[in-house]
Amino acid sequence: MRQIVLDTETTGLYAKNGDRVVEIGCVELVDRKPTGRRLHRYLNPEREVPIEAQRIHGLTDEFLADKPKFCDIAAELADFIRDAELVIHNAAFDMEFLNAEFGRADMESAGRLCANVVDTLKMARDMRPGKRNSLDALCGEYGVDNSNRQFHGALLDAQLLAEVYLAMTRGQESLAMDLDEPAREVVQFVAGSRPVLRVIRAQADELVEHARVLEEIDKVSKGQCLWRAQAANGSAPN
Repeated sequence: MRQIVLDTETTGLYAKNGDRVVEIGCVELVDRKPTGRRLHRYLNPEREVPIEAQRIHGLTDEFLADKPKFCDIAAELADFIRDAELVIHNAAFDMEFLNAEFGRADMESAGRLCANVVDTLKMARDMRPGKRNSLDALCGEYGVDNSNRQFHGALLDAQLLAEVYLAMTRGQESLAMDLDEPAREVVQFVAGSRPVLRVIRAQADELVEHARVLEEIDKVSKGQCLWRAQAANGSAPN
């Protein structure tokens, strides 16, 4: 499965009123693992950047003046996100801007280019009703280091969101049930008999991986991992 974690910075809040994208950042995941591939571009919005927006992302008119226009990088971006699942925080906002920009370039919309869109803001609200679900709040909840986030930045925020998303969805891939699996034969034993149990002991590399997973669980749960707590007391939960 190929996913693109994506974020944009803009001149304002309303694409329909002429606000434009000034920065885009994309991080690629394949089978839930970062591949190291990314796409990051600053863009000349062809209009002034209001001071209110500059205070959020720090991108000034002077800095953006010599950057490419969206139409110059549209084909490159389309190739990068094509047929992938997009992972976006507050997806409706970014998708509206991307669709408007692709429209100006006379190209297919982002919604038609990608396979699907995952909105991590909606996901977080479903998982954490009544709590703050900004990217900063989720970084704090899932132990993701966001100490370098002095301004909003598309690439940095996409990288942080990738970590948050993987933490939020950890274990989901193991919940799928194979409904086509044939029923297993039921074995019955005579009363009083005791079958011989085969003991399969973990290999050294399996023990290392087990410890690594427990450490991740302990980090996400803020020290509430039952396995590690009971192991420290000389026992383990059933």
